[in-house]
Amino acid sequence: MNGFSWIVRRELTAYFISPLAYVYIVIFLVMAGSLTFFVGGFLDRGLADLDSFFLFHPWLYLFLVPAIGMRLWAEESKTGTVELLMTLPVSTAAAVLGKFVAAWLFTGLALALTFPLWITVNLLGNPDNGVILAAYAGSWLMAGAFLALSACMSALTRNQVVAFVLAAAVCFLFMVSGLEIVQAGLTGWASPVVTAAVAELSLIGNFEAIARGVIDLRDLLYFLSLIGSALVVNLVIVELRKGA
Repeated sequence: MNGFSWIVRRELTAYFISPLAYVYIVIFLVMAGSLTFFVGGFLDRGLADLDSFFLFHPWLYLFLVPAIGMRLWAEESKTGTVELLMTLPVSTAAAVLGKFVAAWLFTGLALALTFPLWITVNLLGNPDNGVILAAYAGSWLMAGAFLALSACMSALTRNQVVAFVLAAAVCFLFMVSGLEIVQAGLTGWASPVVTAAVAELSLIGNFEAIARGVIDLRDLLYFLSLIGSALVVNLVIVELRKGA
């Protein structure tokens, strides 16, 4: 893990010396607020909760997180700086984990900047702040899962657009695996064990459980396992490309 902290600082600095960070944060905040108030009917519902806010997070992340993850390795490969990075006294594992942690911290910052909504709901009523805190934690875990998958896709190509499309497609598959349309397609030819296993892979299903304030160890293990598995695959891909 040599050089891990240096990689994290390098990546975070790269975000904020370019317009990327500011554009992403503004778009995330504007879209999250617009969906909450105008589509989710935050004020019209008359309930002191943030369900209408967290409801749209999976779909926001589906497009915005791959936009962050697509550059993690594709940009390095295109500009040739990945070869320079690998010649530094930095292990591949440190580079993979450092890039992921920096991007995850950045998405966490964008999520934390939605705190005015939390203050607003407390001014308007008496919400269960424990549930809201759990939902924020679940949202950040879900963003990490999207990001880890996106990093894998970024490591496969030099083209950021291709990386974005691949990442969005893979994330979408993990999102809809538990929805009725997918389950209905499996019913009749797949065994109940396979159908249940596919449903358990749903990002939305596991997030919704945490967003309700139910902190189940299985949901936490799901997100951590998905993130860990994706990072291991990312490491293998980078090692193979380095040796090619």
